Amino acid sequence: MTESPPRHTVLIVFGTRPEAIKMFPVVHALRADPRFRVRVCISAQHRGLLDQVMAIAGIAADHDLDLMRPDQTLDALTAALLTGLGQVMDLEKPDWVVVQGDTATAMAGALAAYYRKIRVAHVEAGLRSHNIYHPWPEEVNRKIIGTIAALHCAPTETAAAALRTENVADEAIHVTGNTVIDALQWVSARIAAEPSLASGLQPLAARFAGRRIIGVTSHRRENFGGGLEAIARAIRTIAARQDVALIFPVHPNPNVRRVMEAELAGLDNVALIEPLDYPHFARLLGMCEIMLTDSGGVQEEAPALGKPVLVMRETTERPEGIAAGTARLVGTDPARIVTEIFTLLDDKAAYGAMARAHNPFGDGRSASRIMELIANAG
Repeated sequence: MTESPPRHTVLIVFGTRPEAIKMFPVVHALRADPRFRVRVCISAQHRGLLDQVMAIAGIAADHDLDLMRPDQTLDALTAALLTGLGQVMDLEKPDWVVVQGDTATAMAGALAAYYRKIRVAHVEAGLRSHNIYHPWPEEVNRKIIGTIAALHCAPTETAAAALRTENVADEAIHVTGNTVIDALQWVSARIAAEPSLASGLQPLAARFAGRRIIGVTSHRRENFGGGLEAIARAIRTIAARQDVALIFPVHPNPNVRRVMEAELAGLDNVALIEPLDYPHFARLLGMCEIMLTDSGGVQEEAPALGKPVLVMRETTERPEGIAAGTARLVGTDPARIVTEIFTLLDDKAAYGAMARAHNPFGDGRSASRIMELIANAG
C-alpha cells in the first residue's frame, strides 16, 4: 500500500476584519487541498468585525488569542501578540506561517515565526508609501515582514518592483493578484444566490430612493483628531446637497465615533450606522456611486465594481489605483474633499473616466496561485 506523502502544516494568522476578508480565500484553497494540514490562529485584534467575516466564510479558528482591549497601546498589543503567537507556533510546529498585509498581528506573526526559524509567506507583499508615518504604523509593519518573509505574494507588478528595490531575491517574489478580488467575487455570488444575506440595507435603500448615494469609511490612526474632524466637516458640507445621501458605517473605535456623532448625528441624509458585515458591505459598494474612504482595502474593492474612490489620505501604498485612474488622493482638507466629490457628481465625463478605468488589483484567482506557490516551495 502506497503511503500518502507528508502534508505541509500551514499556520494562517490574522486578527482584523480586512485580514479575514483577504485571508479566507486562502484558507478555503488550502483546506480543499490534501497536501496541507491547515491551522488557523486569530488574534482578535478586532473582535466583532472579525467574527462577522469568519461566520460568513464558514471558518472556525483553531486558536483564538482574544487580545482586543479598549484603547490598547501598540506596544502592549505587540507584546501580547508575540508571546501568544509564539506559544501557538510552539504547539503546532508549522512548516509555514502565512500572514497578510500590514497589521500588528501580521508583523508579530512574522517575527514570532522568525524567532523559531519557520518560513513565512506574506500575502499582499510589497505595498509601500515610502513614508513611515503614513500609513502609521502599517508602513513599518510591512517593511519588517518584508525583511523576514521567504515567499512574497505581491498583488501587482508595482508591489513586486518595490520589493526588488529593497534587494529581496527575485525568485522569492511572485505576482499573484490581490485576494480581496477573490473574496469580493465569492461573496457577490453568495448574495446573488441568497439575497437575504445583504437585505439589512433595504430600509436605507428605500429611505434614500432617488438620491445619489456616497459610501463613507474612515478609521485611520493618522487621521485621529484633526483629520477626522476635517473629514466630518466635509461630510456635513456634502450633505447640504439635497440630491445626495451618505451611508457611513462608523468604526467602533471611540476616537472615530466621538467625532462623527458630534458633527453628523441628526442630519437627514447622513446615515451613521453600525459596522457592516461583509455581505452588507459588498451591497453598499454596489449601491453607492462614489466611495469616500481612508481605508486601504476599499481602494481595491470599489474599482472592481466600477465605483470611483476618493482617498482621504496624503499618501497611499496602493499607487496602482491612482495610476490607473480608479482612485484619487484628496487628503483631509474639507474644501478639497468637497470639490472632488462635487466634480464627480456634476461632471459625467470625469465620473465616467474613473468608473470605466481598469481595476489593476486582480482576477479572482489569487488564492489558488498562493496555494501552489506554498506547495511547490517544499
